[in-house]
Amino acid sequence: MTILLLGSGGREHALAWKMLQSPLCDKLFVAPGNAGTESIATNVNISPTDFGEIKKLIIAEKIDMVVVGPEDPLVLGIQDFFLDDEFLKNIPVIGPSKTGARLEGSKEFAKEFLLNHRIPTAAYQSFTKDTIEKGFHFLESLKPPYVLKADGLAAGKGVLIIQDLDEAKFELSNMLLNEKFGIASSKVVIEEFLEGIELSCFVLTDGKNYKILPTAKDYKRIGEGDTGLNTGGMGAVSPVPFANAELLEKIENRVVKPTIDGFHHDKINYKGFVFIGLIIVDNDPYVIEYNVRMGDPETEVVIPRLKSDLVELFVAVANEKLDEATLEIDERSATTIMVVSGGYPEEYEKGKAISGIELVQDSIVFHAGTKTENGQVVSNGGRVLTVTSFGDSFEEAIKKSYQNIDRLNFDKMYFRKDIGFDL
Repeated sequence: MTILLLGSGGREHALAWKMLQSPLCDKLFVAPGNAGTESIATNVNISPTDFGEIKKLIIAEKIDMVVVGPEDPLVLGIQDFFLDDEFLKNIPVIGPSKTGARLEGSKEFAKEFLLNHRIPTAAYQSFTKDTIEKGFHFLESLKPPYVLKADGLAAGKGVLIIQDLDEAKFELSNMLLNEKFGIASSKVVIEEFLEGIELSCFVLTDGKNYKILPTAKDYKRIGEGDTGLNTGGMGAVSPVPFANAELLEKIENRVVKPTIDGFHHDKINYKGFVFIGLIIVDNDPYVIEYNVRMGDPETEVVIPRLKSDLVELFVAVANEKLDEATLEIDERSATTIMVVSGGYPEEYEKGKAISGIELVQDSIVFHAGTKTENGQVVSNGGRVLTVTSFGDSFEEAIKKSYQNIDRLNFDKMYFRKDIGFDL
């Protein structure tokens, strides 16, 4: 098969790395890709949201399947674009329809879906600039901390957790009136804060059947001890040590099954990954959010733990025969540590020459924000590289990742030194 993978981050490098291990994958294109995917596949300089150019590439290269990495093309309806096109309609797209993608594209839509299908989640209300006064009153009815979420896509940064009521009101105004997160915050969901520990659950579904992938926990804040600004993710651990059999059973019965049944009931065309962000309160799971693709950097620990052929699983998804596929998992722990540009998630510089990648031993380096300039790998984003390692325990895996990060270097390079500290 000739496959096209859309995206340019660490998630896409990890997916490409795994897909190329399959005997079913003869050729892999990545659009637009990064320096890491360039070293193993064929990068194509096309935006994942330029559906017209994607169609031209599919015709020119006789592509048999499209795997969608990031959320933007899904929210914009790439699945529907294919199904509505006479030439493309029989080419499988791994990713949900535009309606399914609203689970990530609209926090309000996701909350309504959760309530309609009786899936445990925090109480909430949503507000626009016309109902901002009601928003202030709702904040007054809650106990701190206050959770404010931009309704639309804000690149993983549209959630604020605030201790002070006056500050929460100020930020609500900032989001609704001053477009703090652009059009994404023209509507804001305010929800009650749940005290617990977070956990990421990943599911692959063909719309009827599903496979639950390994659990993971990521670390969103830029500073050690989970302090400072939210980022796209600074590291991840899989499996999560506290996710025991009892908890995993609750997650499947209370969250995963009703979610997939909900797709079926609501006639949502959903063939792809579901990322379920959970918070565990007194060993009970509550859904914080849905994403309609794999998380990043969790992909970099979840996908390496799959022993099964990923392309085979994608073919089963396309044919709605996922129940016939087998999912084998590596029992070892995997951890990944993200190396970022100095200043991220605020202003940072690109184009920094990276050295030491070839010195890494017994770990996998996945590229996130990189490109090649005159044969030299340079930084090209906030999150630059991620170092994934295996171990018999997560502590052993983390130690290995940190030992290898010491071999890497670029100007103003930064990473958290405490990934896994809370486990």
